[in-house]
Amino acid sequence: MEMIERYIYAVTQKLPQSQRSDIADELRTLIEDMLEERSSGREVTDKDIEGVLLELGNPKKLARNYRGTKNYIIGPDLFDVFILVLKISLISFAVGMGIVFVVQISIDPLDILDHFVGLIVGCVTIIPQIIGWVVIGFAIAEYAGGKITEDILQEESWKPADLAAIPDPRQKGMIKRGEPITGIVIYTVLFMVLALNNEYFGVWYFRGNDAPGVVPFLNTETYGTYLLFIAVIFGFGIIKECLKLIYGKWTVKLVAYSAIFNIISLLIIATMIAGPEFWNPEFMDQLVQKQFFAVGSDAYQTVSIIWEQSTKWILILMGVGLVWDVADGIIKVREK
Repeated sequence: MEMIERYIYAVTQKLPQSQRSDIADELRTLIEDMLEERSSGREVTDKDIEGVLLELGNPKKLARNYRGTKNYIIGPDLFDVFILVLKISLISFAVGMGIVFVVQISIDPLDILDHFVGLIVGCVTIIPQIIGWVVIGFAIAEYAGGKITEDILQEESWKPADLAAIPDPRQKGMIKRGEPITGIVIYTVLFMVLALNNEYFGVWYFRGNDAPGVVPFLNTETYGTYLLFIAVIFGFGIIKECLKLIYGKWTVKLVAYSAIFNIISLLIIATMIAGPEFWNPEFMDQLVQKQFFAVGSDAYQTVSIIWEQSTKWILILMGVGLVWDVADGIIKVREK
């Protein structure tokens, strides 16, 4: 009977979440009736089960019949997850923008109208990008990961022995749902902060009753030229996390996608931050002006060395992190 459950699982996983339970019950009843008719009262054998499943046909084709059509940008089997990811991304963006808006008002309450206009502009410019990256991620999974494979399988002779086992959440290589969801939230919030509010990314200072301020890490005058690169980097991150959520486990294909996105992202980051115009050229002078330390002091020398070496170490740490992300996937694929 395990083969029957595997068949039902293969069919229902290609259907919207809301339909899976009812169709699973319907299929189970149909298979039981067909087995009863085939066995004519004798004990059901594995050969009987295989014959019934062959009669029903490829589970992918059967799932397509239940759906009623096959032309989708985001198919019904992925649509529920797509909506979930979109909600998470937009809620994360809204919360992040709300926090930044409150911070802006706290720092400069007299320019509340300008901050509000900036909030509206941010929503108009960033929300379409977030939606676009999520759609691209799911479209890749739908067509490169699902539609092409599905078309190939339909042309081949299918047999019940091809049915994959029902995944066990405890199986090695499985990706817990919370991991990519957390990744999507982080990428969305960081994208929002760096794309719209990069001037708040730096060393904060507080002086008595005065409003708090920031010595920015980034060159606010030239930062606009890097916005496209920032969007691509975080867009790739969102796509990668979407694919992890869709696949649910590490596969060779998922590792390959992760490797491609990570290599491109690392090259863009290296090109970006290695340039002389990316970082704030007056960072050390501004720290001195804000009385963090005096020129020539031990603290000044220490921070100066760290600041000069920061680009190199950021690249090293990011490179190690991105390489480990792929290596970890390879290890988990081999362990399965």
